[in-house]
Parts: sequence; structure tokens; C-alpha cells
Amino acid sequence: MNPKEKWALFSVWDKTGVVDDAKRLVKLGWKIISSGGTAKVLASAGVPVKDVSELVGGGAILGHRVVTLSREVHAALLADALKHEDLVELVCLAIPFIDLVRCDFYPLRQAIADPNAKVASVVELTDIGGPCMVRSGAKGLRIVVCRKQDMKPVLEELEACGDVCVENRQSLRARAEYEVAKYVAESAMYHGQGRFRVIAGEKVCQFKGENGLQTPAALFSAESDDPLALKNFALITGTSPSYNNWCDYDRLLQTMTHLAAAWKLNYGKVPYIAVGAKHGNPCGAAIGNSHQLIVHDMVIGDSRAIFGGVVMTNFPVTGSVAVAMAEAMTDKKARFDGVVAPNFDAYAIQTLSRVKGKCRLMVNPALEGEGSAVLDTTPRFRYARGGFLAQPNCTFLLDFNDPDIKVFGPRNPAVEADLLIAWAIGATSNSNTITIVKDGMLIGNGVGQQDRIIAARLARDRALDAGHGNPVDLVAVATKAIGGLYAGNLPGVSPSFKEVAKVAVESALAAITKDRLEGAVAYSDSFFPFPDAAEVLIDAGVKAIFSTSGSINDAAIQELCVKRGVTLYQLPDTKARGFFGH
Repeated sequence: MNPKEKWALFSVWDKTGVVDDAKRLVKLGWKIISSGGTAKVLASAGVPVKDVSELVGGGAILGHRVVTLSREVHAALLADALKHEDLVELVCLAIPFIDLVRCDFYPLRQAIADPNAKVASVVELTDIGGPCMVRSGAKGLRIVVCRKQDMKPVLEELEACGDVCVENRQSLRARAEYEVAKYVAESAMYHGQGRFRVIAGEKVCQFKGENGLQTPAALFSAESDDPLALKNFALITGTSPSYNNWCDYDRLLQTMTHLAAAWKLNYGKVPYIAVGAKHGNPCGAAIGNSHQLIVHDMVIGDSRAIFGGVVMTNFPVTGSVAVAMAEAMTDKKARFDGVVAPNFDAYAIQTLSRVKGKCRLMVNPALEGEGSAVLDTTPRFRYARGGFLAQPNCTFLLDFNDPDIKVFGPRNPAVEADLLIAWAIGATSNSNTITIVKDGMLIGNGVGQQDRIIAARLARDRALDAGHGNPVDLVAVATKAIGGLYAGNLPGVSPSFKEVAKVAVESALAAITKDRLEGAVAYSDSFFPFPDAAEVLIDAGVKAIFSTSGSINDAAIQELCVKRGVTLYQLPDTKARGFFGH
């Protein structure tokens, strides 16, 4: 063999584009060596090709299981180009110096995903020769192409410069090792039947960490064809998103997709939706027919909390929508940290932009309409000291036609629509959560509490603090009632302390239960262990509640709701518990 000749080894499962790639190399003076089906495809297209059998002294053996697994092939890939003795030995053995490997692997992932997959069928499509060639090529610092999309830049560099630089060879070496690692991991996880779990990802971008000392942080993308994967969101203006921003985007997607998918399940269509989040939990959400009204209601759900928060919509943000968002803020100078939408028009970009690019505008056309109803089904992982935790993703959808659902009190379609919104928000907020919704908008979200009664109080108080309902000045109410008590007595006769206390307490209790959040609905992400939390919601004016069942006090809670004229919807906790972000 002539040591000055350029040789490329082609062995691919997916033969798309392989003929054109080989022809471009031949035009540059390269010689092609190949085997099996790839060699036949190249030869039939008129590409001069040397069959690998001529190199190894025989054709494929053992039912084509052994083709390129030979000392000659791997010597051609592992010989050190900088060692004269290696090159001399290759010449003596009539082995070419192979400087480029174009190789992919048998489709193992598809074999595993096949519903009829068996161990034998998976083993049959487990490539050995391909990964071995790729790793030998990587070790030998050859030009290793194991993804067809990487061949184009390689050919362009060869055509422009005559060679591929060391830096790009190193990059291809890293890619080769990564692709082999993923491939082998798929096999280990399949055969291990849950014993092994490997997480692999490729860096998409780098940014500030959750806190200053945790910088740099990065987004890594797993191999996914999910159109809503975070890697598919593009920044069109504003500073680079931080770790916290990306976490909020992921949480917003969880809420958005659950609400869209559940609405489609119950009502046959996906509504227009806007959701706002702050510190990883929804603080505003609304649905409807008018984009402007939806974003307005989303903001006023809690205009203080949404200040500096992130908003996501499943409809385009136009200038009029951006104006409606900005005008809904209590403080007209306040702005959002970011807005995520299918797209923005120029006026919207101008309206939402902040000084120094603080408002990050992210786009992903896949968010629009039906696309927002695609649930994430990939298992969820969480680092834990010395390892990680893993569990299936939450794909439960509330269905009011579920045969297991029990309703205590009269059903109302309008109430159920609001309960669906409350469920989607509460079930994608940090547990424990109580969520209050009224007229298609979130008005109070009590998240991440250690006990359910505090979650109920927090949801109620957030709603009242945001201006929903009619908050009462209990001191003023009690003072007025006591004044009436004094006025009703005879001149010179003062009421007793007991009488004063009784009137003050009774007037305050009457004010609490009157027209506070009248007509709102509430969701609890698990059962009520005691009636107290449910009573907080009922006293606040809530007229319908969805919770799970499973408490030893279920009967008492059901009785309370019926007695107070509140409709209670329940599904078993084992089926519908909505804990998230624990």
C-alpha cells in the first residue's frame, strides 16, 4: 500500500447521502474501502470501492456478525501517523492507513422501542463492529464521522484546506466517544431491566447559576425529538437566561401542557392560555377567547407577585397583547423578567423590552395551539447526594367523566371548568398546594406548605391581598358592633365585658363568611387530613372543591361540604394525587 494514499472506511446502516459523500471524497483523490451492503450501494452507483474482504483475507463470517472486527482494520485505524515505524509496518503488511471513518450503528433504540421486542431481537440489532471501529478511529485521532450531519462540514474543510485540523478531529473524537457511550448505555439499561440508569446530555448553552457561587451553570440536551424540549426555545432579545429562568420555563411548560391537554380531553379543544410564574410556581393564569383579556387576567391574578416573573402563552404576542400585559401591572413601571410565546411582532418586542435587556423574549412556534397540549413523558431525575432519584413523569389528566370520580352536591359545568384550571396549576406547583380559581383565572396559589390548613389560608390570603373578593376590616366591623351595643343600652348602663366580647366575635365571624371569595373554586393536591382546611376555604366563599380521597376523615369532610352547600369532587389519592416538585 502507498502510505501517501488517502483512505476512507465506509460502513453505515443509514445509507442516505452515502453515495454523494463518497463521490466527493473520490473527486479529492481519496480511495474508499467498505463492506457488505454499503459496498454494494457504492459500487452500484459507480463509486470505486475496495471490499474490506480483500484487506482481511476473507468475507463476512458467522452470519455477518464478524466483518470489520479484524486486526487489519483496527491496525489501519490505530497506527500512529507520527511514528515512522508504525507506517513502515503497515506497508510491510499491505495495510492502508485509514484516515477517515464514516460509520453509524445498527438501530438499537428502535429495536428496544418495538412493542414486540425480545432479548433475541435486541441482541440481533446490537452493533459491535461499528462502535469498535469508531472508538479505534477516535483513539487514532482519525476523522471520525458517526452522524451523517457531521459529514458536510468535514467535506467542506477537506475541499477548502485539504485536511481536517487537529481541533476539529478532537471535536469529532469527543462526539464519537459520546455516541458510543449512549449506544452502550441503551443496551445496558434494556438488559438490566431497571437496574441501571444512565443520563447523557450535550451542552446547549452556559449561563449564570442559581446563586453567584454556582456559576457557571449549563443546559444539557438529551437526545429528544420533543418540539417543546428547552433546546428548541430561542432567545430573540434580552440577556441570556439564567439557571432560574430555565427552571421557570420548564415549570411553565408543565403547567401549560397539563392545562391544555386536560382541556382538550374534557372539551375537545385547546383554549388560549397564559401562565405566569415566579420562583418556580405559577402566580397567575387565565384562559379565554380574547388574547388581551387573558393576559390582563393572568397579570391581575397577583400583579405584585408577577413583577419580575416569567410569562408563557400558547398564542402569538402582538403589540396589543403586550400593551394589555403592561397596563395590567399595578405599578406601570414594573416589567416582566421574561415572556415566552410562539412568536412576537415588532411592536410587542418594543413594548416588552427593558433597559439593559432585562426582559428576555423566548420563542418556540411549537407552543401555539394544539402544540401546547403535548405532555412530557420522559422520566424525571433529581440529583441526590451520591446519586440521583428517578421516577416516571406525571401524565395524569383530570377527566370529569372518570368513572372513579365522586361528586357530593350539584354538578355545574362552569364550576368544573374552573376546577380544571385549578387542578392544572396546583398539580404542577410545589406540594403541598391549595389553589383558588374564579371566572377562568388564578386568584390565589398557596404552594409548598408543610400542612394543608396553612396552604388553604395562604391561598385565601394571597387572593384577598391581590384584591379579589371583598376583604373586611375586622377591627372596624367589631368596633361598629360594640358601638351599637352601647347605643342600645339605657343611659348610664354599660354592657358587660362578656357581652362586648360576644358581639365583637359574632360580628367578626359574620364578616369573614360574607362575600369574601364568593363563587370561587379550590383544588387541593391531596386529601384533607382534617376538615379544618376545607372549612377555611368554605368560610372564604369557595363553592366547589376538588381533592383526592383517602383520609380517615373523608366522611366528615364530605358531610361538611354538603352541609355548607359546597360541591365536593373527589378521586382516589392513589390515582389523582398531585404532588409535584417535592
